Amino acid sequence: MKKSLVLAMAMALGVTASAYAANPFSDVPAGHWAYDSINKLAAAGVIEGYGDTTFGGDKLMTRYEMAQIVAKAMAKGANVDKLAAEFADELDTLGVRVAALEKKADNVKITGNIRYNYADYDEDGYATGLRSRIWVNGQINDDWSYTGMLQNVQNLKDNAGNEKTDFQRAYVDGKIGGVAVEAGRLQLTLVDGNLYDTRADGVVASYGKDVKVTGFYAKPTDQGKAFLEDAAFNAKSELEYDNVYGAKVDAKFGVVAATAGYTVFQDATYNVYAFDNDKKEYVLFGNKNLDDNKIWNVGVAFDLAKDLNLSANYMKSSEKYVTDDDDAIVVGLSYAGAKAAKEGSFGVYGKYYDQARSTVVAHTMNGAYGNHGFKGYMVGANYTFAKNIVGAVEYYDLEDKLDDSDMKTLWSQVVFTF
Repeated sequence: MKKSLVLAMAMALGVTASAYAANPFSDVPAGHWAYDSINKLAAAGVIEGYGDTTFGGDKLMTRYEMAQIVAKAMAKGANVDKLAAEFADELDTLGVRVAALEKKADNVKITGNIRYNYADYDEDGYATGLRSRIWVNGQINDDWSYTGMLQNVQNLKDNAGNEKTDFQRAYVDGKIGGVAVEAGRLQLTLVDGNLYDTRADGVVASYGKDVKVTGFYAKPTDQGKAFLEDAAFNAKSELEYDNVYGAKVDAKFGVVAATAGYTVFQDATYNVYAFDNDKKEYVLFGNKNLDDNKIWNVGVAFDLAKDLNLSANYMKSSEKYVTDDDDAIVVGLSYAGAKAAKEGSFGVYGKYYDQARSTVVAHTMNGAYGNHGFKGYMVGANYTFAKNIVGAVEYYDLEDKLDDSDMKTLWSQVVFTF
């Protein structure tokens, strides 16, 4: 045992220079420099020697032996955070949790994932890319925390090496009384992602558990700005909104989960672009302010059997864009699901869609869904190849509601999580 280690442990227990008991070790004479400190540690039950009346001060200890000493010192109230950090794995084996140390170590966490994807769009070519995300979570206090996410996207099909890096999430979440609050640039998911599923700048507040009421107000930051083509007039148009607000109620009754909500996308603008033959590009021709898009939705999900879930969502919009449709129905069926932490886990799933353009702002799907509303189906499967390595394959067969054109997508990805 090193001199510095004996002194540090003794001081952590508040040892002084006086003797506490008869010398328990035959190889530590009264005149030894560490006599008093070793006596104190022995009297406190922190060290026991080797069971043959010897202390063995000239021997090298194993990490497990040192962890035992640290554990006993902690039990006596010693402040040995640095030693506890060094021997954390061994202490875990001994079943000792260092609560104070865990709290300090967990104050800031950095995690992330890297996703490679490849998509085949039938007759419209392919796309392939690499998306990297770094997540930072920090504990502000017992009730509030901060989350940030930095994202880098690389288009591997583009030989120019173009890529984009931006701060996609930056929000705080916590409680005000019994109300859970998120505020900042956060993830906003509406109607299971079939209406909206991306970031937004705003605030979300919810109350309750088995029956939860949620209200939100935000500015959509990524609406896709899908173009609505009009071949007859050689023009294109885009639809965008300035704000979104609404409320929903989620309830769980045993194996059944139900939801109902009302969402308003405010200050809709319809921008029209005409093709300029001289410039050989579309230029802004004019725009028109539209009525707010008000959408009611109801949904239900329940377990048919273990790991087998059936869900259905219905939406009704106050507006009709492009076609005469103003509603949507989405039905899903899923079995189990790949878990990143469990090698060999898997899932299969499928959905049927019939959605008007006014019920789609930023859809969650990976397939191409056009600009005029769509109907059709998708099927997919995911599998965990190794811990934190998950792959997925999805096939979409959709039909455009305006011109009946087919939109088929074969999507594949592999995600590495760390």
